Amino acid sequence: MTRPHALARDVTYAVVVPTLGGPALGVCLHALAEATGPGPVRVVLVDDRPEAARTPLTAAVPPSLRERTVVVPGGARGPAAARNLGWRAAGDVPWIVFLEDDIVPGPTWGDDLTLDLAAATGRTAGSTARIDVPLPADRRPTDWERETAGLAGTRWITADTAYRRTALVATGGFDERFGQAFREDADLALRMLDAGWTLTGGRRTTTHPVREAGRWNSVRLQACNADDVLMTRLHGRHWWRRAETPRGRLPLHLAVTGAGVTALGCALLGRHRAATACAALWLAGTTEFALARITPGPGTRDEVLTMTVTSALVPPAATWHWLRGWLVHRRVRPHTPFQSAEPAPAPRPAIREPQRS
Repeated sequence: MTRPHALARDVTYAVVVPTLGGPALGVCLHALAEATGPGPVRVVLVDDRPEAARTPLTAAVPPSLRERTVVVPGGARGPAAARNLGWRAAGDVPWIVFLEDDIVPGPTWGDDLTLDLAAATGRTAGSTARIDVPLPADRRPTDWERETAGLAGTRWITADTAYRRTALVATGGFDERFGQAFREDADLALRMLDAGWTLTGGRRTTTHPVREAGRWNSVRLQACNADDVLMTRLHGRHWWRRAETPRGRLPLHLAVTGAGVTALGCALLGRHRAATACAALWLAGTTEFALARITPGPGTRDEVLTMTVTSALVPPAATWHWLRGWLVHRRVRPHTPFQSAEPAPAPRPAIREPQRS
């Protein structure tokens, strides 16, 4: 037996899963239970649903995990706060593995994870999995499917990430000002690196299926632009280079929205030539954006209609949330490398739900 395999036998870890109680949770937990290799010493489900919407999560937990599973009320404060509650409730375990409730661990996940963690050096704070996003084989992917597929290349995605508990304590864990499942992973990774830790990619593979999404999903997602502002306030203008994150189309969205607003203003002031010129710029930018989303897609009538309408709505939505972010986070101070973490608040009591056979 090689040394990494021998060390893997001694690796202990807990799994933390923030959840809204959807049907995918059962799929995730059954795949976790069926994976080969050492299992978690504890599974912490953070129930982040509003109080009135809660029904027991018992049915989602497979029998082999029930004795090791605890449920913590999350208070509907978002995934960053839920993860903090989860790792603090997990107890004194060397490694905390964060999973999203809609992923599917691979069949050898337990073996691969423990090998990843056994190979970690003393300064390794975290290890990320390889994310696989299955796309349809019989047609070109939709805009939302391509968006989800981009997760496979995300550097520090918390869909499946293991962090050393001592590193979480040293850095204070996730920043709970990130209220959505967006950028809280990159923020923690940058703070870990600033504190002198290293982060590695692991060998384990996890599947991230494409979730169902409504017609207006791309418009709703523009709220994430406020989180980008928070990242800028914390880590500077070029944080996305350090985080190895694509810059996105925000500058173009700002320009297109500016052209549209200027066209309306000029029209109201009777400056028709200027209004026409600005309207032409708005139309050109909107058309380019729509074609960039339609051309690689399946070309169905529904997809083309959705891309056409939302391509006109996304730029102003992105601009609005970007401006909102600057207002909300105007007093946020830049993150200082090696700054000490705030004392960890006392964890909420874990609730062991009655487990039915």
